[in-house]
Amino acid sequence: MMVKQHMLFTLYSICGIVLKGAQGQFPIVQNMTVTEGGIVNLTCRVEHNDNTSLQWSNPAQQTLFFGDKKALRDNRIELVRATSQELTISISEVTLADEGMYTCSLFTMPVKTAKAFLTVLGMPKKPEINGLTKPVMEGDQITLTCVTSGSKPAADVRWFKNEKEVKGAKEVNASGKTFTVKSSLQLQVNRHDDGVAYTCRVDHMALTATHEETTQVLEVHYAPYVEIKHSIPAPLEGQYLKLECVPHGNPSPDPVLWTKDGGELPDLDRVIVEGRELTFMALNKTDNGTYRCEATNHLGTSHAEYKLVVKDAPTTSSPSTTSPAPTLPDTTGPLDSKHLNSAVTGNRDPNALPGPPDHALIGGIVAVVVFATLCLIIVLGRYLARHKGTYLTNEAKGADDAPDADTAIINADGNHAHAEEKKEYFI
Repeated sequence: MMVKQHMLFTLYSICGIVLKGAQGQFPIVQNMTVTEGGIVNLTCRVEHNDNTSLQWSNPAQQTLFFGDKKALRDNRIELVRATSQELTISISEVTLADEGMYTCSLFTMPVKTAKAFLTVLGMPKKPEINGLTKPVMEGDQITLTCVTSGSKPAADVRWFKNEKEVKGAKEVNASGKTFTVKSSLQLQVNRHDDGVAYTCRVDHMALTATHEETTQVLEVHYAPYVEIKHSIPAPLEGQYLKLECVPHGNPSPDPVLWTKDGGELPDLDRVIVEGRELTFMALNKTDNGTYRCEATNHLGTSHAEYKLVVKDAPTTSSPSTTSPAPTLPDTTGPLDSKHLNSAVTGNRDPNALPGPPDHALIGGIVAVVVFATLCLIIVLGRYLARHKGTYLTNEAKGADDAPDADTAIINADGNHAHAEEKKEYFI
């Protein structure tokens, strides 16, 4: 009994020395956050410690390490550093059950403690999209539902339509320490939704570098509609023309059917049909008519029409070609209408289309008319002058042939009478 009392006295004396040297020393810790499945270090420090022991214990007040001595059999918990001024341990493969208040104790008299709270983040699972069946018919109303579970705290769920955010209805349910988040999106499907990608994206503080997301692409079946594209806007005779039938529908309406004026296409040697294209190698006016392209799938039939009107090609002369000058008729005689018309028209094509008035041509015609008139006047003047000279000569000849003066006078009178008659005739 005396030996036991002596041992207790000795122990208390040693502890008293330690506690006395540890007056004013406090352990220093900090709160930590770790993602589920990760690893975390818990550190406790003391300044100017004089070999007083440090201890870590878990939220259940189980000692994990006392100094460098491991007290709890848990392979996930390891010693990192143990000195007189620091005790650091690590916990790997952290679970949600590891969350709570951890205590660092400094064994002074009295014992001094510091508490650090370990927060464990629940990692949200990859989202799933429900409610989508393929294919969807145009006009159907569907509800897409995105679900993610296991998050702590509750995750944020967002919807995107081709990278553009759309609003969904959010619902959060707790399941133990974690949460299940659900978001719903109602759609009235039309043909424009065919091929549209709807993405459910999950954001959470545990997802530091990226985010979890799932994408579904809508497949919408709808009846076809058709349009016709043409290679030239105003077809002219002799030109090349291609008509392309462009059907839109799902399933794809293939092949298409070409008709003209409600019947079959004529002259298939010159009009070529290749798939959805109708080609005219050289247009003429017999090609005029209404061309129809018809497309069909299991949801319906649609058609488009193109009215073809082939116009005459313009007749244009080459800039390097000059028309020969018109040949003028002989101006020594009178100009009749035939010669005048020939002088005016020259070698023009009578079937050519009338063009704008040519002022140079009009001036030329006027000059020709004036010139012809002058020539006519000159010719008439010369004719009259020549006829008068002949009359005077005959009168003189009558005087020379007379045998005597009386006969000459008689001849002169006779000739004079004829002259008068001629003068009267010409007058």
